[in-house]
Parts: sequence; structure tokens; C-alpha cells
Amino acid sequence: MPYSLHDRPLFPTPSPRTQRGLHGAIRAVSRQALIALGLAAAALGGGGCRTSAAAQADVSVVDRPAVDQRNAHYVSNRPPLQPSRFIKLPVGAVRPSGWLEEAMRRQLDGMTGELGEISAWLQKEDNAWLSPDGKGEWGWEEVPYWLKGYGNLGYLLGDHHVIAEARVWIEGTINSQRGDGNFGPARFFNDDGSQDFWANMVMLHCLQSYYEYTGDERVIELMTRYFRYQHSVPDDKMLTHYWQHMRGGDNLYAVYWLYNRTGDAFLLELADKIYRNTADWAMDGDLPNWHNVNIAQGFRAPAQYWQQAGDDALLRATYNSFNEARVRYGQVPGGMFGADENARAGYDDPRQAIETCGIVEQMFSNQIMLRITGDPFWADHCENVAFNTAPAAFLPDYRGLRYLVSPNGVTCDRHNHAPGIQNAGPFTLMSALSNRCCQHNHSHGWPYLAENLWLATPDNGLCAAMYVPSRVTAIVGDGATVTLTEETRYPFADRVSFTVGLEGDAAFPLYFRIPAWCDAPELTINGEALTLGAGDTVAGKYIRVERTWSDGDAIELRLPMEVELTRWENNHDSVSVNRGPLTFSLKIGQDFEPIPADEAAVWDARWRTDVDVEDWPAVEIFPTTAWNYGLVLDGDRLPVVDLHQHAWPEDNYPFTADASPISLTVRARRVPGWSLDRHGLVGVLQDSPAYTEEPVEHVELIPMGAAHLRISAFPVASDADDAHRWSPSIEAQHYHASASHCYEGDWTGAICDGLLPSDDVNEGVTRHTFWDHRGSAEWLQAGFDERRRVDEVAVFWFDDRAIGGQCRVPASWRLMFRDAAGAWREVRNASAYGTARARYNTVTFDPVETDALRLEVQLQDGFSAGCWEWRVGPETQDHHEGHDHD
Repeated sequence: MPYSLHDRPLFPTPSPRTQRGLHGAIRAVSRQALIALGLAAAALGGGGCRTSAAAQADVSVVDRPAVDQRNAHYVSNRPPLQPSRFIKLPVGAVRPSGWLEEAMRRQLDGMTGELGEISAWLQKEDNAWLSPDGKGEWGWEEVPYWLKGYGNLGYLLGDHHVIAEARVWIEGTINSQRGDGNFGPARFFNDDGSQDFWANMVMLHCLQSYYEYTGDERVIELMTRYFRYQHSVPDDKMLTHYWQHMRGGDNLYAVYWLYNRTGDAFLLELADKIYRNTADWAMDGDLPNWHNVNIAQGFRAPAQYWQQAGDDALLRATYNSFNEARVRYGQVPGGMFGADENARAGYDDPRQAIETCGIVEQMFSNQIMLRITGDPFWADHCENVAFNTAPAAFLPDYRGLRYLVSPNGVTCDRHNHAPGIQNAGPFTLMSALSNRCCQHNHSHGWPYLAENLWLATPDNGLCAAMYVPSRVTAIVGDGATVTLTEETRYPFADRVSFTVGLEGDAAFPLYFRIPAWCDAPELTINGEALTLGAGDTVAGKYIRVERTWSDGDAIELRLPMEVELTRWENNHDSVSVNRGPLTFSLKIGQDFEPIPADEAAVWDARWRTDVDVEDWPAVEIFPTTAWNYGLVLDGDRLPVVDLHQHAWPEDNYPFTADASPISLTVRARRVPGWSLDRHGLVGVLQDSPAYTEEPVEHVELIPMGAAHLRISAFPVASDADDAHRWSPSIEAQHYHASASHCYEGDWTGAICDGLLPSDDVNEGVTRHTFWDHRGSAEWLQAGFDERRRVDEVAVFWFDDRAIGGQCRVPASWRLMFRDAAGAWREVRNASAYGTARARYNTVTFDPVETDALRLEVQLQDGFSAGCWEWRVGPETQDHHEGHDHD
């Protein structure tokens, strides 16, 4: 029996105590409460399954489409591959309208459309993608990354100039195929002579789209010859080295695409080779790599191969990998996880970011997973990322983007915020000239979403998979051509209208996805309501309507939306506010300041020499209003003062702070201890409720995707005696920290960032450790810009015995100061050098004048050690007194 996806615990999921209403109720999200999706769904309507409007209709609720037949009109999985639950329509069958069309046109008017004239990587001169022998100075992933979206924007919007320009690169790629079947840039690694296949994987996506749009059989010939070439490559030369090894699933995707069109048996042998030489994304309890884009692409590889192998463990592995990233680093709103290059232990706060590349690749992976599994969860998640995380990555005019986007972020500037975020550089800045990978790869996010709004089904029907204004023309039933026009202001409003366009009548099924958050949808045909049998649950499923349709039939789907809270139990009991698919953020005043892009470019940025950089300024965004608010709850409810429905924006683009068609007014209080930290980032969250005596205010929340500066994961604010008093987020100690050694996953500067853990397992606060040094003599040093008088220090040691770690308080230590001659001397008349756990160990001594202090530390035999915080001066307050585990 095929593996039932609803048997898997997916993330996030509703708690059994979920309630809904105008006052948002709590949804608990914790790693202990990962339960199956689709619980607690309410029944639709009353007793029958037919109405007068649909007397000839067969109406049912299904988990996913049945696969007892194969679509007669569109290419789907051919045996022995597992049957396709949904089938992608050819490029051009779905045309966007409304806000999505506007966003895509802005892309073409902005950096995506102009990138060919901006980016040095896209210049045609000496470009390996246009070279018959694959040689040239320029030519790796940048061209296909850009073309993957640029070409599809042209196909979907009918832009003949764009289509012609894309054709130049397609023709060059086809003409680059050599006698052995290889094509594209001739890139081979020096150490073992193996080929770098990664960029070709991306170009194969471009070729597939071009073929679907034009039917050019040269694509089939090129891919067949190329895959025969790959088939001949020995395993020890296949998918070696980093990027391609992690992302072999993209190679697999293209192989199955071709197999479904040709049936060549060798392609399945090649698929075996590709999967066994791809990183193990099916490993148990861990991931093979923690780079954010690798995760967003790589996690789906086992499910892709499941189509061929049929081993249900592979399908489970993909769900598990998805969950693993979010359990560890994704206890945040917006659907993504914190990996501001790589995910790091201890960096799971909502201020941690995700690459724009990771955002669009996650959306694409969700679309692939939806088609493979039919599980509506993947459509829900795709909407979550697309509506809440993706829009804020771009300037409203799409003339710039930022490399990193976070749920809690009030800095968008040229400064280096490492190691608060991992990658060092101006990676929160909006720019068209920088951020090499995202600069090119962002382009496919919106067009790929458009292409997957409607999907064909095995029973020759269509499914409205995600809700965005659009029009689809497809062959259905016994061969009739239908056009369905979808009009909606979803996700800002709850109604979706469809109009049927047919010549004559035609019988075929239509499927409507019901999101997991919607308990009681309403569906009407020509004004008459459809009802389902009592006891039918619909949330997280599909309503299937099979009937004979006529030209002009009108369908209306209503998806009632309620204000809810999600509680992130493993991120300090912070909360986020949702209404339907939208998450809301604090509306923060924003000041957009252009700066010369060439003065704040990343080191590997390259632009054409003839570009006038003044035409493409980078943009910094600064907050002009307070942002450090916690929400005021009434028990487990958020009292909503008002829900505002605003006029739809005249420019048809709703993802800006001032143009959003919906907002909420709620009660909040400022949390004085919450501010920017020493990295210029939002201070990490501490435990809720957060104690504050600040007055209650009414604040405005807007959709998360419309907020370029945003707080989306809020503390709960309270003046109750048992509320948590937050340590200041600002840098408490102004000195330069250094050490004899620091583990690569930790940070020496943590000892002076002013932050302490709430307990021994708090992974949201950074620390220094000497790991993996054991039993050795080590040192920590505090350097001052000017000589200062000091007579007291306090050290808060790191000790992880409570979680089975190998760090302990040191065996002993002493305090040294650097004298005027530069010699290190021990302070005189020091009080006891304490080694207590979970508290400050304060030492007083005769005053010294110095420009540096040093802790000389002897580690315990067989153990390492570390430090949470080292404070210099008498202002140290031992507020953790009594929090001793001994």
C-alpha cells in the first residue's frame, strides 16, 4: 500500500487547543508537539452532497487525486515511475494577472529585465555559454540562473523582446553541444579531473521551459545525447565536489522529465547513478549540509527518487529533512529557517536570515513536492513563503534586492553585521549590482509560481492549487479546451471567483485546494451552494467537483479567515499573528536612502564596464519609529482593536507598507531591554512574557510581505510580577575580545555581547568555547581602546554537562593585566577565582591602570570549557544568582 503522507508529522501543525475568532487564539508550535496535519477540521455544510445548482455534480472531499488512470492530454510519469498526483501544464498555459502580473512586469522593468546590460557575468563577449567549445572568461551558474526566470517571464507575459533575447542564449547553448554529447561551459576540477555539472543542471530547466513553450525537438535531442554522456561517466567522477553533490536532485528532475517524453530505458539507469552519487538527504536525524540553499533544493531528492525506487522510506526522508531544518532553526514565522549562509548551532532567533536564493528555491521545491505527492501541505507552505517572506526581499520597483531576509529585521544597510549573521559583508543592503547568486537566481520565483497555480489531474481535470489572479487554458475531459479565469484579492481577502469559458459543454472534474487553516469553506456554482455529507472534513484537503460544465458557469470559493496567534514555544514563547495565509508584522516607519552601489558592493560583484552605476543606486532603509514592542494578550488571546480593509492600491501592487489593503490594530507595550545589539541587529529574543512598565499603546500590524523592516515574532509584554526581566540587548562591555582558541561554530565576541542564557540548553544566545581543546592551558583577552582603571571583573562560565556535553567550568583561572611596559602581570590581592556554574563569578582586586586584561584558564582534564559573558567593572549585577544547577 502506498505510504500515506498524512501519517507523517509535519511542521508546523495546529495544536489540539486551537481556537479561532476575532480575538486571535494561540497555536502552539514545539518540537514536542509535531502532530499530523489536518486535525480538527470542521465539516462543510449539512447533510446532502448535491444541490439544485449542481444536480448533475459529483462532489466529494479527497486527500489528493486518485491515480487509477493517467492524464490523456499532458505528459505525466510513465511506468515504472510512480503515477503523478498532479501534472504540470506546459509553459504558457497559465497566465498571471492582478498583483502577480504586476510584480512580474516590475521584474522586467527592473533588474531582471536589465540584468543582461548590467551584469558582467551575462555579457555575450567571451561567454562560455555562447562558445561552441565551452570556453570563455564568463560562464557558470549566473547565465542559467537568470535565464531560468527571464525567459519564463517573457513566455508568460508575451514579451517578444524578452523571448528573442532568451532565444540568443538558448541557441548558443544548443550549439555548444560537442561530439561526445557534453554541452555548455567546459568546467573540470583540477584535483581529480571530474566535471562540474552544476551549471548545466540549471540550464536544463531553461531548456525544458523553452521546449514546453515552443516544442523545439532539438531540446529532446540535446538532452538525450547529454544524458548518454553522463551515463558514461564513472561513479568516481560523477557529482563530485560541493555544489553539484548537494544538488543532484536538479539533475534527477531533468532526467525524469525527459524519460516521461521518450521512455528511453537508459535514463532510469542514469537516475540510479545520479541518486547514489548525490549527498545523502535521507540520513536519519541530521542533514548532510546546512547551507540554506542546499537545504531548500536538496531535501526533496529522496522524494524525487521515490518515484522510481518506490521505497516509502525515501518519501518519509524528505518530510523528515524538511522538518529537521525547521525544528532546529525554523521556529519562526514566514515558512523558512535561519541560515544566513549556513545554519549554526545557537543561531535560531527570528533575526537570523535566509538568502533570497533559498526563498525562491524553496518555493520551487514545494511546487515539485506538490506534483509528486499531491499533499496540499506543500501548496500551503509555498503560499506561506511566497506571501510572507519573498516580497520583502525586493525593492518595490524591483530595481534591487537584498541577499538576506529575516522575520525580525530592522536593519537594511551597507554595514557588516557578522557574526550576528554568518556571512560578512553588506548583505542586508538592497542592490542590483551585488549579491552575485541571488542577483541572477531570484528571477524564477514569481514566474514558476504562476506556472504552478493550476495543475492537471490524472482524471483529465484541473486543480486550482494556489490562489492568485490568473487565467488557464487547458485540455480537459474527452478533449475539450477550457479557459478558467480566476479573479481574487486573496491572500488579502477571502473570496476567489472563477469563470468557465467553453465552446459547448464539457464534463470534467475541478479540484479546489482547501488550506489547512480554513475549517469552513463555502463553494457555490452559479449562486447555488454545494454541500457535503455530515462529518466530511475539508481543511488541508481538496473539494472535487465533477460535472458537465457550460460556458459562463460562475464558481465562487470563500475561504473564511480568522485572526490567530502562533506560539513559538522553542523560541522563548514568542508569538506571531496570522490571518489566513498572511502573517502580520509591526508597521515601522521606513526611510529609503539611496547610496552609490559601487561603494557598498560585495567583493565578488562584477558589472559591465559601460554601466552607469548612478542609474542603479543601492538603497538603505532605516527605521523612523520604535520597533521594540511586545504584544499584550488576554490570556491566550490577542484582543484585536480593529481590522482595517483599505482600498486596493491603484498600482495593483499590495506588498508595500503604505499600500497594503489590510491591517490590524492591536495593543502592545514597548520592551525597554530590547534594542539593537553590538552587531547592529535586532537583539535576540528572551523569554516571554517580558516585563515592562511602559504604557499600553495601539500599534498597527501589516502583512509581513509588505514590511521591508519588520518585527514578525513578538515577545509577549506584561507587568506581572512573574514576567521575565530582560537583559539589555546592547553591548554591555566595550572592549575587543580575543582568545587562544575558539570553536568555529562559536564566537569570541559573545563574551561581551551582554546576553546570558536562560538555562544550560539555551541555543538562542551565542557563547565562546575552547572546543575541541581539552585539558589545556588557554586564555581570553579584553582589549581597550584607551587605558582604564579596573578593580573588578565577573565571569559567567559555560558548562553543558546538563545536556551531556563535554564542556565544564575550568579547573582554575587567574586574572592578568598588561602594564605600561607591555608585560603581563597578575592582579594583586584578588578575591577567590570562582568556578561556580550558572552564575557570575565576581573577583575584586587592587585597582590597575591597563589597556588589556587576560583570563589565564586551565581546563579540566579530559574536558573543554567556555564563557557566556565576561564583564569588566563594578557595574556587574549578579541577576542570575540562585540559578545554580549544582
